[in-house]
Amino acid sequence: MSKESNGYKVVTDNRKARYLYEILDTYEAGIELKGTEVKSIRAGRVNLQDGYALLRGGEAWLINVHISPYENTGTFFNHDPRRTRKLLLHRREINKLIGQVEQKGLTLVPLKMYLKRGRVKVVIGLARGKKLHDKRETVRRRDDERSMRRALKQF
Repeated sequence: MSKESNGYKVVTDNRKARYLYEILDTYEAGIELKGTEVKSIRAGRVNLQDGYALLRGGEAWLINVHISPYENTGTFFNHDPRRTRKLLLHRREINKLIGQVEQKGLTLVPLKMYLKRGRVKVVIGLARGKKLHDKRETVRRRDDERSMRRALKQF
């Protein structure tokens, strides 16, 4: 992908997060990475499933996101797959998130990782955990929409 192109390429998507959490707001953030991590992300070897973000010391941190070691280099240059990575957000966004997370007891979960103009970006969502009945409602609504689409397709 050239630096002049303004499109983006989605590397990975955390579909499980939309099932487990009610997403209230989303933020785009950059990530502080090492060189082999960028190469591994470009190859699509990322897992956001167990990841989450924390706000510590006025900074945002991405925790427990697995970026596999890059295979074409030696072990000396590679990175720890589950290391804590710093998220790059504006100060006002961090302050807003701190207020939301501390007062309302919300969670920050990574939703999507993509390349935008050659840079790695992650979309983090301000989320509230769903209860069991909410999950059932989501599944029921999805099934109803699917059956309506099928019925409309026949006519």
